[in-house]
Amino acid sequence: MNLFYFVAFLSIFFSLLVIFSKNPVYSVLFLIVTFFTFSVHYILLNAQFLAIVNFIVYMGAIMVLFLFVLMLLNLNKDTEPMKSSLLKIAGVVSGLCLLLTLVGAVKSLNVSEPLILKDPGIGLVKNLGKVLFNEFLLPFEVSSILLFSAMVGSVLLAKKDPKKI
Repeated sequence: MNLFYFVAFLSIFFSLLVIFSKNPVYSVLFLIVTFFTFSVHYILLNAQFLAIVNFIVYMGAIMVLFLFVLMLLNLNKDTEPMKSSLLKIAGVVSGLCLLLTLVGAVKSLNVSEPLILKDPGIGLVKNLGKVLFNEFLLPFEVSSILLFSAMVGSVLLAKKDPKKI
């Protein structure tokens, strides 16, 4: 339980660093660390598949793409337009509305008894694979054929001369 609280503290700390960082590259790097702490939370909750997907998709692909785009844009204070005070006030008001909504949601929670799962192995990759390849084999294969055809179509659209197919 102490590890959970430590990782929760790190999640909150790095997410605050994402918000308050002045440099956008550092902000993306802190977001990658925040997603890593989310993966640790998933492992602690016995959801290994979600941890692996979070690690590969969000940390490995999307956040690296964000980092490359930010480095490509080369943002600095000269190229960034000045924000009006009306826009800043609207941001503060919307942030306070979000905070009020979160406080109301936390107050309405009923945490008198802990949640106990009927099947503790529900998030394991082994169990997910059994369900995926037994009950959902046909939709899984149809989606793989759909993704394959989309990949072939994107390669054909990206070709320079369509007559040389």
